[in-house]
Amino acid sequence: MTDRPAPPSRPYITLVLARASNGAIGRDGTLPWHLPADLRHFKRVTAGTPMVMGRRTFDSLPGLLPHRRHIVLTRDRGWGSPGAEPVATVADALAAAGQDDRLSVIGGAEIHTLFEPLADRIELTHVHATPAADTFVPLPDPAIWREDARTEHPAEGAHPAYAFATYLRHR
Repeated sequence: MTDRPAPPSRPYITLVLARASNGAIGRDGTLPWHLPADLRHFKRVTAGTPMVMGRRTFDSLPGLLPHRRHIVLTRDRGWGSPGAEPVATVADALAAAGQDDRLSVIGGAEIHTLFEPLADRIELTHVHATPAADTFVPLPDPAIWREDARTEHPAEGAHPAYAFATYLRHR
């Protein structure tokens, strides 16, 4: 899954997200689309890794996701939830990941922005739609990221077309 080892002081960091053509990633704390194939892809990419997320992303999950640790970055020092590992900073999140060799960062937008300078890889689902949304992220900057792989998938019924793309940091 990794193309290059991360520096020995930290795990190999993958940002995992789905983004619509208009930059949308969320609306009212949920995804503004339903793509079963993307949910399966997310499960494959994050399985067995600790996941870092913001509290709102944690709250949007249907529950604890199996075979993954849930490291929750939050400003609320009193927040807690069974199965979650609350942390206050990026450094705390990396320390919580400990000796794991991979780390998945699953959102939201603020968390992706905090981890993007450290990330080694982006697993991005391009959703070929323009839904109404309240949370947006830009495309990966081509000066920093190169697209390494892409698989296109056609629309199926009410589900929009999409592509799974992998971006690697220029080294």
